[in-house]
Amino acid sequence: MIDFLITVSIISSIGAVLALILVLCERYVVNYGPCRVTINDDRELDIQGGSPLLTVLRDEKIFIPSACGGRGTCGVCKCTVKTGGGAVLPTETPFLTKEEIADSVRLSCQVKVRNDIDIQIPEELFNIQEFKSTCTEIEELTYDMRRFRFELVDPPAIKFVAGQFMQLLCPKYKGSGEEVYRAYSIASDPTQRNLIDLIIRLVPNGICTTWCFDILKEGDPVMLNGPYGDFRMSETDAPMVFVAGGSGMAPFVSILSEMRNTASKRSVKYFFGGNTLKDLCMANEMKAFEEQLENFEFIPVVASPEEGSEWAGQVGLVTEAVQQTYSDLSKHEGYLCGSPGMIDAAAAVFIGLGMPEDKIYYDKFS
Repeated sequence: MIDFLITVSIISSIGAVLALILVLCERYVVNYGPCRVTINDDRELDIQGGSPLLTVLRDEKIFIPSACGGRGTCGVCKCTVKTGGGAVLPTETPFLTKEEIADSVRLSCQVKVRNDIDIQIPEELFNIQEFKSTCTEIEELTYDMRRFRFELVDPPAIKFVAGQFMQLLCPKYKGSGEEVYRAYSIASDPTQRNLIDLIIRLVPNGICTTWCFDILKEGDPVMLNGPYGDFRMSETDAPMVFVAGGSGMAPFVSILSEMRNTASKRSVKYFFGGNTLKDLCMANEMKAFEEQLENFEFIPVVASPEEGSEWAGQVGLVTEAVQQTYSDLSKHEGYLCGSPGMIDAAAAVFIGLGMPEDKIYYDKFS
């Protein structure tokens, strides 16, 4: 048995070394030379080959949304590659439908520009802007969650729809040798056009969240770009069910602010889940929304309340609370924000209670 484990270890080590050599060769030895990127048949970029398409476009201030910052885990950064993209990679297929593959849709973070390439992207992406800002306030919401306020400097104002997200640029720092972008939902009032609030949850060893929690200070400059995303409140009068956990709180703060601004009378029940009491946050803000909105109810749900806490609210999974509250959601709309697993579980509950699948709205962040 020991000999077998040693053999497996040796083979694994050799594989890892070979993979590293391939990566280093790809980065430093292989020279793809000059390449031309043609965009929407009428714009051409002459660049040095070898970088992912997402990076090439970003360097030219053309921002394709990417919730994971280009790690290939979110499937958001889709574009059409008409020619020059090579074969679809195994890292892309989990995020592409058969129809998308047939239509030459690709993940721009996985397509490396090795030769001339011809692509199509939505025209509205040319309107995405980059913003210089200053971090003016950092508020601790829970033990692992903070609200960051950024005052826009150049340009000094932004127009966004409640529910959209921004990308934050995390610069190089000790322990991280590269710049990375990460996507975070906007948590601010859309009428405050000179401000962007982001609610960020600490990810252990996360490149960007480590920078935000350990390095970023009030007064520091920060680069943002956006806004992105189609997650937003519909224009119907249908009653709504919100479900979130953790930093999934962010877009609903913005949406509720918009509802308050417009004196909306739409019915909303907002289920917010936490593993323990210390995962709950923004109780005062939610109480204020309940007072300001005629048909809004905030329902915090705790999976495992601490012993002796005298918690009087709902106990269990947030999806269980939805099932206990409703028997029929066929006339409702569902709005979800959180981890992919939470969204999938909540969507399944909605559908099981009769909610049409096309009435379930979400942005997945991973």
